[in-house]
Amino acid sequence: MPRFLHLADIHLGFDRYDSKERSLDFYHAFRDVLERFAIAPQVDFVLIAGDLFEHRSIQPNVLNQAQLCLRELKQAGIPVLAIEGNHDNRPYGTKTSWLRYLSDWELLILLEPDNGATGEVIYEPWNPETKQGGYIDLDCGVRVLGSYWYGASAPRAIAALADAIQQLPAGPPHSVMMFHHGLEGQIARYQGALRYTDLLPLKDVGIDYLALGHIHKNYAVEGWIFNPGSLEANSIEESQFERGAYLVDLEPSGIQATLKRDYYQRAIARLQVTTQGQESAEALEELAITTVQQAIQSGKIDPDQAPIVELRIEGQVGFDRLELDIRKLQQQLKQISGALIFLLKYNVDAVAYASPIAEEASRLQVEQEVFTDLLAANNTYKKRAVELAQGLIDLKDRQLQGESEETLYQVVQNLLMAEPAG
Repeated sequence: MPRFLHLADIHLGFDRYDSKERSLDFYHAFRDVLERFAIAPQVDFVLIAGDLFEHRSIQPNVLNQAQLCLRELKQAGIPVLAIEGNHDNRPYGTKTSWLRYLSDWELLILLEPDNGATGEVIYEPWNPETKQGGYIDLDCGVRVLGSYWYGASAPRAIAALADAIQQLPAGPPHSVMMFHHGLEGQIARYQGALRYTDLLPLKDVGIDYLALGHIHKNYAVEGWIFNPGSLEANSIEESQFERGAYLVDLEPSGIQATLKRDYYQRAIARLQVTTQGQESAEALEELAITTVQQAIQSGKIDPDQAPIVELRIEGQVGFDRLELDIRKLQQQLKQISGALIFLLKYNVDAVAYASPIAEEASRLQVEQEVFTDLLAANNTYKKRAVELAQGLIDLKDRQLQGESEETLYQVVQNLLMAEPAG
């Protein structure tokens, strides 16, 4: 009974957040999942359905990470079959990529159908001498077929791939194909996703297991399309997705694909504070600190794990939003939470006051209401809004009467230093 591990979107060399530790998380996740679910159970082969790397151009240490992991599989006698994804595919017009390099060094088998001189898709069997080929028949009884990253031309490419597969000689009992593209309806705001009907030609020509990549969320459709999701979350938003690696058994009764998630992953916590517009800057700062402390007490954040934490502050504030020192607060919260990365998202609006003004109101009344609303929107001055509004009207009248700047300055000083009325 053939057994294999299906991975995708490993993204070695991930460099968002400018953190070396975070970049290493992707290597640790890859190595741990291979040791737990490929080497330990001695699977027959491993699939990498695109995006082994984060970038087409990689640093030497990132290449070394890939080599270390792939060598362990080679020493265990487990072949690795791979295709390029949109992150690590070769640039247009070039003949090589880092996946091709790894294939040339016999650390993986890069399966690529041949697009002949006429543009017709041709599947040639894997040639260990030239290290070229679009498919391979494995001793465990599985034919594995490769593909490219096709982008917007994927629907047309699928039809051509299906025609080429149909012309192949009879092979092993099971057919598995790797394809790096997303299916519609799985995540929001994803443009260019394929419809299920777009993929049906591959099922019609005998593909038993379609190993997808590209979307970083796990999903399975109709018992033959499988996408494990990324090994690690590439963003805070992705932390809510279920994702992992598929350990697959091709049994006589059908496909048994189990999503494995218990491997090394950095803990991620998302918190939120919603303001009502009554808080001062000091009170809001204290509320943010309390929210993080409560998350620690509840176990949502474990400072010993050096998690990634996001705190979103949303709503309205009754003070100038710039009065809150975000950078200082972010550093304080990072220290309290023990976070490797602390992201503080400050998305607030100043409270908008709009007092109703009667149509027959005099100019003086209009000025009074406008000044009062502006002052009431500031947490520092809102308790004296009416009194200060009257002072501003007086200040305006004095300026129109031509009083000196020294006099006007003194009026302002007296107004601000006066004790609140009542």
